[in-house]
Amino acid sequence: MTRTLKLVALCLSAAALSMTMQAAHAQTWPAKPIRLIVPYTAGGPADAIARLVARKAGESLQQTILIDNKGGAGGSIGVDAALKAAPDGYTFALTAQGPLAGMPNLTKVPYAPADIHYLTTVASAPSVIVVSKKLGARNLADLIRLAKAAPGKLNYGSAGPGTTPHIGIELLKQEAGIDIAHVPYKGSSPVVTGLLSGEIDLAMVGALNVLPHVASGALKVLAVTSPSRVPQLPDVPTTKEEGWPGVVMDTSYGVIAASGVPMAVQQKFRKALVAAVQSPDVKEQLLNEGVIATASTSQEYKAMMQAEFDKWRRVVTQAKISLE
Repeated sequence: MTRTLKLVALCLSAAALSMTMQAAHAQTWPAKPIRLIVPYTAGGPADAIARLVARKAGESLQQTILIDNKGGAGGSIGVDAALKAAPDGYTFALTAQGPLAGMPNLTKVPYAPADIHYLTTVASAPSVIVVSKKLGARNLADLIRLAKAAPGKLNYGSAGPGTTPHIGIELLKQEAGIDIAHVPYKGSSPVVTGLLSGEIDLAMVGALNVLPHVASGALKVLAVTSPSRVPQLPDVPTTKEEGWPGVVMDTSYGVIAASGVPMAVQQKFRKALVAAVQSPDVKEQLLNEGVIATASTSQEYKAMMQAEFDKWRRVVTQAKISLE
C-alpha cells in the first residue's frame, strides 16, 4: 500500500471512529443538566421564552435544563460564553438575532459566523409601528405624508442605539425616503411612556407592550412589521399589505451551539426543542407572552440569520450607525 493510500485509510478510520464515538455520546446524552445561556437579563422576553421551552424540552429529555442569564454588550457576552464553552453538548444559547446579525454590523464581537451552529428558531416577537394620539395619522400612508411635508420635524423613540426598534425605523426611513429624528431611550418601557406623553411621535415596539393603550384609544397602531398579521391585532395590516414589503423587522429567537458540539447531540436537542414549541400548551403560553411559536430546520435558521445580517449591514451602513 502506498503512503498516500495509507494516509487516506487512516483518515477514513479516524472519521469512522469519530462518528462511532459521537453516536455513543448521543445515546447517553444528556447524562447531566444542560445549561441554556440567555444573553440578556432575567425577566425579559428571551428569558420568559427560554424558561417555557426549557421546561417542556427538559421533560422529554428527562433532564433539567438550567437557564443561565448572561446579559451585556447587546447579547454578545452570553453568546460568546456559549460558543467558548466545552463542546460536549451541555451548553447552548437561546438568543434573538441581535448578537448574530445586528451586533457584528455595529461593533467588534469576539466570535465569527463560523463559530455558530444553528439548531432551530423557537419564537418570533411581532413588532408594530405605533403613533401618539396627537399625531393624527390613521395609517402608514398618513405617517409618510406627514413626514415628507415636514422633513426632520417628527421624531421617533427606540430602546437605544443599535436596537431592533432603532434599525426598524431607520429601515422605514430609507425605504420611504423620509427624515425623522431619533430619540434613544434606555429600554422599551420609557418609549411607551414617551408616546403616551406626546414627547415622541412614533416608535416601533413589541405588540404586547402597547395593547392596553391601543384598546383605550391612547395610541394608534399603523402597521405590523412582521411578515404576517398578529393574533392580538387581527385588523391591523402588515407593512407589506400597506405597500412597503421591504420594511419587515421582527425579533426572532432561536437556539444555537458551538460548531464543535457533536452533530448527533445537536440533532437530538433540536428534536426536543421543536417538539416543545409545537406542543399546544407551550404555544398558548408563548402567545400570552406576546410571541408566536416557530420551528425551523438548521439550514432555514442559518439562511434567515444571513438574510438578517445582510439587511442590518445595509441599513447600518446607509444610516452610518456605529457603537464604536
